[in-house]
Amino acid sequence: MSADPIVSLISRRSIKFVQGPAPTDDDQARILQSAVSAPDHGKLEPWRFKIIRDAAVQQLADMALGAVKASGQALPPEKEANARRWLHNVPLLIGVACHLDHANTKIPEHERLLATGAAVMNILNAAHMLGYGAFWSTGIGTYVDEVAENLGFDPLDYRFMGFVSIGTPIQSTAAPKRSDYSRFVSHWGAPG
Repeated sequence: MSADPIVSLISRRSIKFVQGPAPTDDDQARILQSAVSAPDHGKLEPWRFKIIRDAAVQQLADMALGAVKASGQALPPEKEANARRWLHNVPLLIGVACHLDHANTKIPEHERLLATGAAVMNILNAAHMLGYGAFWSTGIGTYVDEVAENLGFDPLDYRFMGFVSIGTPIQSTAAPKRSDYSRFVSHWGAPG
């Protein structure tokens, strides 16, 4: 990693295929502490994380893929094989959900979802800065209620947002080529 934090941020990339070793307990704590440092309107702390490690990752794959099939959604054999290939060596998987807190009507749901998404971005950045590979997936049953329920996230109170895999990259990868930011920027000024 670069000593310059901006260079480190720019060089971050999603790394789908990882293996052990997983983050140490100290690194995992640092990664999750970075998550809860995300912007959070109203200090609602809507993010919730479920840690799935080692052999439990394969159990999760079996449960989630089974739930997708049971839901009646199409799951072509190649898609199931790809999901299993991705998870085969993953040592740490984090289930991510947003707590909806229906008692609070002041902060809209989309702001809570944005805060949880920002927490995940902090996870991805922290993992990268610590030398791990990480990948956020909304596959393997993210939109199947049974998966969220089996992880302890009742769909009435939580919006399940997917899984983050973290581990040691299986192969080294170059920093991605990014678009020039100026393609997405315009300037506004008060009418004259």
